[in-house]
Amino acid sequence: MRLDGKNMIVTGGGQGIGKAIAIMGASYGANVCVVGRRLETLKETQAEIEKLGRKCVTVPTDVTDFDAVKDMVNQSQEALGQIDILVNNVGWDIVAPFVKNTPDFWDKAIDTNYKSVIYCSRAVLDGMIENNSGKIINISSDAGRGGSSGETVYAGTKGAVISFTKSLAREVARYNINVNCICPGPTNTPLYDGLPEKLKESLQRTIPLKRVGEPEDVAGSAVFFASDLASYITGQVISVSGGLTMHG
Repeated sequence: MRLDGKNMIVTGGGQGIGKAIAIMGASYGANVCVVGRRLETLKETQAEIEKLGRKCVTVPTDVTDFDAVKDMVNQSQEALGQIDILVNNVGWDIVAPFVKNTPDFWDKAIDTNYKSVIYCSRAVLDGMIENNSGKIINISSDAGRGGSSGETVYAGTKGAVISFTKSLAREVARYNINVNCICPGPTNTPLYDGLPEKLKESLQRTIPLKRVGEPEDVAGSAVFFASDLASYITGQVISVSGGLTMHG
């Protein structure tokens, strides 16, 4: 499951799941471009990756701006070389009833959770097609598979990511490019920290494995999809939820 000699972009890599994926990818041999809005958190991830002896570049980027995304990919290629792996991890949400949402909220959720996946995927594809290889891993959510009260628009965007994954996988399979999707369940991230304590306790009781996921649990699946062990897997969706969801 080594990634030696591979170059990897991880969006939302300054904290949470994205940080765990970037560091675990580097621990398996990848060079990493860490992307996000806050340079200070990106630099923290970079420092941990460089301790592992891997190359790392940080590129602060608004991934809801296609021109900025194209520039980010160009910078990462100049620093590392051809991009072999893209992990679309960045995400955003506020838990609230749909009737309390505003149009600005809808736009931000759609731009951050869905359009960013479109933009980043498109920006790396020319190089992957030319190289006749590549891995794209999209981080969706089990909310996109089964729905989630208080996260209606978020769930809609994550469902869109799942459909996008499957459709893109069909289109680019001829170029030896694999596209897969990971759906985390409740995971110990800054978003989870903001949930009411009663909800957290209820989730822990309900999850068959009796604990909320850690970012590293999701990172393991991402590294697997990025590796040669997953070379015959494309268009697939896997839940990492401790058994909370068991979709067929």
